[in-house]
Amino acid sequence: MDRVEQLGDVAEIMLDYVENKTTFQTAKPMTVPTRSYTDSDQWRAEMELVFKRVPLMLAFTAELPNPGDYKTMDAVGLPVLINRAKDGKARAFLNVCSHRGAPVAEGKGNCARFTCKYHAWTYGQDGKLLGISEASTFGEIDKPGHGLRELPCEERAGMIFVCLTPNAPIDLDHYFQGFLEDFEALDFANWSYLGSREIIGANWKIAFDGYLEGYHFASLHPETIHPRTPSNCTHYEGFGPNIRIGFPQRRIAEALSDVPRAKWGEQENNGYDFVRIFFPNVSIFIAPEITQIAQLFPGPTPDRNRTVLNYLRREAPRDDADRESLEGMINFFRDVTYNEDYVIGLEIQQGLESGAHDDLTFGRNERGNQYFHEWLNWYLEDDPTLPEPVM
Repeated sequence: MDRVEQLGDVAEIMLDYVENKTTFQTAKPMTVPTRSYTDSDQWRAEMELVFKRVPLMLAFTAELPNPGDYKTMDAVGLPVLINRAKDGKARAFLNVCSHRGAPVAEGKGNCARFTCKYHAWTYGQDGKLLGISEASTFGEIDKPGHGLRELPCEERAGMIFVCLTPNAPIDLDHYFQGFLEDFEALDFANWSYLGSREIIGANWKIAFDGYLEGYHFASLHPETIHPRTPSNCTHYEGFGPNIRIGFPQRRIAEALSDVPRAKWGEQENNGYDFVRIFFPNVSIFIAPEITQIAQLFPGPTPDRNRTVLNYLRREAPRDDADRESLEGMINFFRDVTYNEDYVIGLEIQQGLESGAHDDLTFGRNERGNQYFHEWLNWYLEDDPTLPEPVM
């Protein structure tokens, strides 16, 4: 089925939800053990069996548009360097010098080569070791065998995906099952990167659960989200472990009334919105004014996560006044996310650690949460012969 036709069918479903005050429902509620959010053994298993195996979206094409552009980051405790070489290809490495383990780059920037600040060993944009300081006194070494440790990396649809295990397979077509076509259709690779903010929250799954449902809009977002989007009115589609979540607006009937039915699939932000979820840790909300993309990384302990909120827009800032307006909008989105979602998440963490309940329950209307935990459990079983969850 054509993508626009498929999205048009989803819009029709969401229109029905609003008109009949209903929502997507699955067969039955699902329970998740409370220890899933507090247990240090499960937390370590999640790092090894999920975050170090699946393709993680770690950067945007718009962040590194030019040859020589690079960024460094911490990803679940691993130092990562991502750069665009002069051949135009995006690559990822562990940001660790092969001499004594110091980083070879810091922050973001543009450079022709990377130099370790400890002993000034230098590496090319392809990760190859180029030079050893005072080589005549150091002794002979195998230069080809002392390059930066490369990580599997693939750029697609305006995003750069990395697997944190060297030499691991990376198959985006299988993993996303057509989901990235959304971003190709949006011409996401040519958007403008505006910056980022960081916030700290509870266990990464407590925070991520909040991105997966609209059941809480009326009670938790009465003045920000609920006036635009009715609570407990949500549609779900699965693409492998990833999810497209549809949120109809209150005005969906009015917005679509003058649009030909064949064009309903082109009306995102006009009557309905989507949140796109990349398993295990990315939430993407494309709003009319600005796009917020949250990357959730487990923190140094099971009870914390570090979330990087990235902001993009189709057009670059037009002038200083536009930039100032965008900065205000970025801060507003950051503040709403933290004050209305992450603060209660920290309270939930405290509640779960109290031992008050053995399990949490996700209702029939919270299919996104159920699906996420089903896939998480599938990866934690570490048995590819088991059937994959289906939406």
